[in-house]
Amino acid sequence: MGETVVQTNDEGAMRAVKDCVAGSVGGIAQVFAGQPFDTVKVRLQAQPDLYSGTMDAVRKTIRNDGFSGFYKGTTTPLIGVGLCVSIQFLVVEHMKRTFGQMNNTPKGQSPVLSAPQLYMAGAAAGVANSVVSGPVEHIRVRLQVQTAGASAQYKGPLDCIRQIYGSAGIGGIYKGQVPTIIREFNGYGMYFLAYEALVQREVAKTGMARSELSSGLVCLYGAAAGFAMWLTSYPIDV
Repeated sequence: MGETVVQTNDEGAMRAVKDCVAGSVGGIAQVFAGQPFDTVKVRLQAQPDLYSGTMDAVRKTIRNDGFSGFYKGTTTPLIGVGLCVSIQFLVVEHMKRTFGQMNNTPKGQSPVLSAPQLYMAGAAAGVANSVVSGPVEHIRVRLQVQTAGASAQYKGPLDCIRQIYGSAGIGGIYKGQVPTIIREFNGYGMYFLAYEALVQREVAKTGMARSELSSGLVCLYGAAAGFAMWLTSYPIDV
């Protein structure tokens, strides 16, 4: 049985705004927490000849750039995270409604999607999200791999954008977009499939509403979904 949900249009709109704001705040926290790890990962991926391993990359980053070197390229994802979260939320909710109608879900009930439908809902959100995340990732990576000092090619994100656009136009900004779309398609498909499957199983087992699930359980399911996302998408990211 689906979970019964009765909402007015105003309540639904307010919930959507709250979800987008909460997602944006969470995204900002994620950027600050994850940026040092991402910087080391990118340097190992893009400059394997310079580093013998993870700890060597950490040591050389501190020696050449200081601790601030771990946060190179942070500005662009911080600016883009709110828009990315909004795109993901709106597309996923649209896909859930669409699939719910296809499944003939009774009015007033939250749609229960099949595994392929869950995957496609997340994948659609990932593709839409890539319009923003592609350029954001591109600029961030260029800033992450350069070392500080007079040899640095870019003074910051705006200077990086100006130089790329000046030499290659909008196509340069979107360079590498095809693998980004593939990564986002599979990554968000797997994330949403894993997360929603776990939540739906818990709701069906306990009879609780989604809003009644504990924060700890929601965080655990989110972490599990993150593992599912990156275990299947990391080769594409490389």
